[in-house]
Amino acid sequence: MSFPDRKQDEVRRMLEGAHPPVPADLGRRAAERGARLLRRRVLVRRLLWVLVALAVAAFTVWAALEQPWTAPPSEVAPPLEDW
Repeated sequence: MSFPDRKQDEVRRMLEGAHPPVPADLGRRAAERGARLLRRRVLVRRLLWVLVALAVAAFTVWAALEQPWTAPPSEVAPPLEDW
């Protein structure tokens, strides 16, 4: 068993005492902050989806133009025979 430290004693004294007064508009402010955080998360999520869609579109255009799945043309000419 370890001895209780100073911080635990201080927290217990704070909890045993009278509860501090709570501002009347605390619930409203908390709801506003929560709504603001939710809107921000939705906006960030939408922006990320737009970026993903743009990246997919850019990759599709690049792949259609470059056709990386085809073999590159040979840079060595075949030997000339009977010329």
